[in-house]
Amino acid sequence: MSEQRSHVGSPVLRRDLFAKVTGSAKYTVDITPSGTLHAKVVRSSHAHARITRINREQALRTPGVVAVVIAEDLKDLFSRFGHIVPDHCILATGKVRYYGEPVALVVAETLFAAEDGAAAVEVEYEDLVALMNPAEALAQDAPLIHEEFYRAATDESFAAMAAAPTPEEEAGERDNVAHTVEIGWGDVDAAFADAHLVVEDGPVHYPMLYAYAMEPYNAVADFHDGQLSVVSTAQHPFMVRTDLARIFDLPLSRVRVEAPYLGGGYGSKSYTKVEPLAAVGSWATGRPVKLVLDVEEAIYTTRADSADVTVRSAFDADGTIIAREFDLVLDSGAYADNSPLVLAKAVNRCFGPYRVPNVRARGRSVYTNTSPASSYRGFGAPQGALAGELNLERAARELGLDSFEIRRRNLVRPGEEILPGKRGIDADLLADLEMLSDSLNSHASADSAIGIGFTASDAGAFPVSTAQVRLQVDGSVLVLSGSTEMGQGSESALAQIAAHELGVPLESVSIAQSDTIGPYERTTGASRTTTLAGLALQRACTDAKQKVAEMAAEVFGVPATDIESIEGGVRVGDKSPVGFGEVISRWFGAAAGEVTGVGLLRRDGVTKKMPPFWEVGVVGVDLAIDPDTGVIRVQQLATVADVGFAINPRAVEGQDLGAATQGLGGALFEELVYDGPQLTNPNIVEYRVPRMQDLPERIDTMIAARGDGVGPYGAKGAGEGTLNPIAAAVAGAVAKATGKWPTRVPLTPERVWRLMNDLPEDGD
Repeated sequence: MSEQRSHVGSPVLRRDLFAKVTGSAKYTVDITPSGTLHAKVVRSSHAHARITRINREQALRTPGVVAVVIAEDLKDLFSRFGHIVPDHCILATGKVRYYGEPVALVVAETLFAAEDGAAAVEVEYEDLVALMNPAEALAQDAPLIHEEFYRAATDESFAAMAAAPTPEEEAGERDNVAHTVEIGWGDVDAAFADAHLVVEDGPVHYPMLYAYAMEPYNAVADFHDGQLSVVSTAQHPFMVRTDLARIFDLPLSRVRVEAPYLGGGYGSKSYTKVEPLAAVGSWATGRPVKLVLDVEEAIYTTRADSADVTVRSAFDADGTIIAREFDLVLDSGAYADNSPLVLAKAVNRCFGPYRVPNVRARGRSVYTNTSPASSYRGFGAPQGALAGELNLERAARELGLDSFEIRRRNLVRPGEEILPGKRGIDADLLADLEMLSDSLNSHASADSAIGIGFTASDAGAFPVSTAQVRLQVDGSVLVLSGSTEMGQGSESALAQIAAHELGVPLESVSIAQSDTIGPYERTTGASRTTTLAGLALQRACTDAKQKVAEMAAEVFGVPATDIESIEGGVRVGDKSPVGFGEVISRWFGAAAGEVTGVGLLRRDGVTKKMPPFWEVGVVGVDLAIDPDTGVIRVQQLATVADVGFAINPRAVEGQDLGAATQGLGGALFEELVYDGPQLTNPNIVEYRVPRMQDLPERIDTMIAARGDGVGPYGAKGAGEGTLNPIAAAVAGAVAKATGKWPTRVPLTPERVWRLMNDLPEDGD
């Protein structure tokens, strides 16, 4: 496998810092407190049923079992969680809503005793009609999966879905729609009526996917003396803290959530997952409780929203887009989790980074009796991009344009708005297009087909971030951040920023992250850490330097104007430099003390206009298809990381290649499949993820660094963009190679073979 890397733009500002990676070793350690109990979940064997009886007597007689917790034991607690819609039962209450839902928690002295106890719990059910897909759930006579009207969160960042229901809404008829989003502008109907060409596709299906982080969900909880401490695999420990505080009616200050170095996340570990189960186990027993899920249980815990998307686009004779209309239906499973926000982002992103003067887009997130959906890398963008980019490819063919030219005529230019009233695009997509074209066309072969895809994501989440910098008496630096390190390299990037801002060696900087007793960080997702946590860190460094300068003025008895901040310390007038550590020591009068700089970021100044930044996806593939088997061989993968400034270029390349490879999984192999109420492949053998031999023969990871981001040194987020349009690029290339238009992914050999032979993509 050959590899090529290209860079546009030159890193500046002490280049040596921005080519290094911190060498901090990572260790797997047993953080379980002594005397900790082990928990095992009893899971439902029905998709939709009333619980008529739970018998735990035999389980309680099992040697080693300490407690069996069921929903009725939690009646004095707020027994649900959910950061947008608190609809998710800790333990099934009254009925189960999906196969695999927790109905009881067995807590025992050993894991084996917990497993034996779980096997002894008897649950009786009265079956209800199971609604396994949105079509069934949206049918006029469909039973309700949730009878209760849930009041959404009132956080400003969820304003679109946070309005309190009116009395009429609360008293009105219910349905199985968890959330609806509609946006639009211009006169769509008039544009379609005047169009030279109208192209319609759909529904195009994007599958249920499992993020498959190497580390499954786990948590250790310790509830004692009115305080709760949790160590978990949470990407967003501060949001988990909020859910846990509400469950136990505790002040935030009495709930601590730690998230040590995670074995991957990809969005699947966003928000609350298993922490309430471990916490109620500790609350019920008075001892620390550890809960670890296996892969099958993890798959039943969360997945990506599948989607069916219909798109209609109108064009002038020269290929200019004049209108687009989208309808998106997301299968969000039994509980809302983060799907309302995924839906909102899917609607915002579906029409692509193009000039579209007339838009109408509607999306619905639908409850079904399947495992709950939540965040997944790309966050709604891949679902809409598959249909939207395929539709653009079909239009190009009918207009006699190639894939590059139709985009060349429609991509927004730097600073142009994609969403009216929002931040203009902070990328040069035409330049990125030319980079992609040069790479793909210089290696294309006669027996292959090229497919490309473009996306733009309103990334960064809500810009709330804090950071602390603690200058030590020996001149070393401790950075505290609430962001979570899960393999994406935030520890390295933050250390590099601090080293540069303070003018100290990288080796003298240490990072402490992911603990709610530290500085607040809203989330670790939406590709935000380098940009937003980085801005907060820069401000913390400035604050620390200012404090040292004030100390130096006092120590040396000179006006503050005589103190000059320099790399690693200060200069007093025309005297020799004095390091941070010496100033601190002389001010405290001993080899002791420290200086803490604080950096705060909110929606103000450079981050006032939303989104904080755009993350673009620019990808292309060159593939060949075996006509006898339908096997796709990806010969080349080309990606452009338009990141503004690559603080760590190798990390950016790794993130882009990882995202693109994950995207190839969903394009070619991955799909969770239900047979009736039960998943047929909740394991890593039958759920097929990409392997080394599946990687393309040629990989070209290109970086565009033009300094056009709001983050440190002009940086923007990276790590999701290349996943978002990959499925669309592969499907477009398959359409060119076969002359047939796919309507779903993954494009398995059987589906491709059936396409080539004019058969339905999914046979009986």
